[in-house]
Amino acid sequence: KVIATEKAPAAIGPYSQAYVNNGVLYIGQLGINPEEEILGGDTIEEQAEWSCKNVGEILKAAGTDYE
Repeated sequence: KVIATEKAPAAIGPYSQAYVNNGVLYIGQLGINPEEEILGGDTIEEQAEWSCKNVGEILKAAGTDYE
């Protein structure tokens, strides 16, 4: 099952934001600000924060969270 949300950056090319296979959720995400579609800051810390925010939105779309 493919998981997608508009609250995280869209997948580019033949990829998905996430998918569920045999009960396991697989997520691939970068530190991109989805509103501006650019890297979310100049430092690795800022980009890591955006990546975590994006993963959180994808988790919500999949019906789960970080817990």
